[in-house]
Amino acid sequence: MTKMQAKTAVIKVGGDVLLDDAERDGLATNVASLIEQGWQVVLLHGGGPQTNRLQQKHGLVANKVGGRRITSEADLLVVKQAIAGEVNVELTSALQRAGVNAFGCHGASGQLIQAVKRPPRVMSGAGDKPIDFGEVGDVTRVNGKLLTGLLGLGVTPVIATLGVSDKGRVFNINADTTVVQIARVLKADLLLLTTQVGAVFEDLEQPGSRIKTVTPDSAKQLIDDGIIQGGMIPKVEEAISLLDDGVGAIAIVSGREPGAFLSVANDEGRYGTIIHK
Repeated sequence: MTKMQAKTAVIKVGGDVLLDDAERDGLATNVASLIEQGWQVVLLHGGGPQTNRLQQKHGLVANKVGGRRITSEADLLVVKQAIAGEVNVELTSALQRAGVNAFGCHGASGQLIQAVKRPPRVMSGAGDKPIDFGEVGDVTRVNGKLLTGLLGLGVTPVIATLGVSDKGRVFNINADTTVVQIARVLKADLLLLTTQVGAVFEDLEQPGSRIKTVTPDSAKQLIDDGIIQGGMIPKVEEAISLLDDGVGAIAIVSGREPGAFLSVANDEGRYGTIIHK
């Protein structure tokens, strides 16, 4: 299959997924299935749970405001060790075992993800004073040319969510917002947001209540009704913004079930929740 014919999938992998052997290995098998069918794949991962665990070993306490991590210089060292070390290597090796020629890297590699320090800002529920998030960055540019070049070499980039300034300063960056920018730059045919839950449900206790498709209008209603809530709200809102930027479809899905990613790519409705116009 030629480069012009190949479809591109961008996949966001949460650190919680990698704590579960079945989820991690299932995800790797699903990625292999996509590639076997001619897809090009880019993965971006975080590593919150692994960072928290390593912080504890170093006697550090995770400091979050409004669900966002404040990152001191000591914290950033741990973040780099956890996500660019432990998580990136484990995910890359799992993909290699599944037959995927995975290429582990991070956002500072080749200025893959450029960022600037996040300015202090007022956060809901945290008082009136602006919060300085420390060594946290906001993405300004994704090096799409480099990503396209890696894909052209037949490798699958596995990116740890770090950013770098034009002067080489490394920042901790948010994976949910960054993966959206990667999908936008690549004009991906499919953006997969992997979670252990694997879909949007009207009632998490009722597997039969899975919502198969969501549109921008229905997503707003689901948020107003409290069905989409918490950390899923920014994921869905960010994803919806892509539909006007050339990205084909977005899906929330688990990698646990074999064939789930291909099923979603083919819009079969068997797994996950697909977001489209």
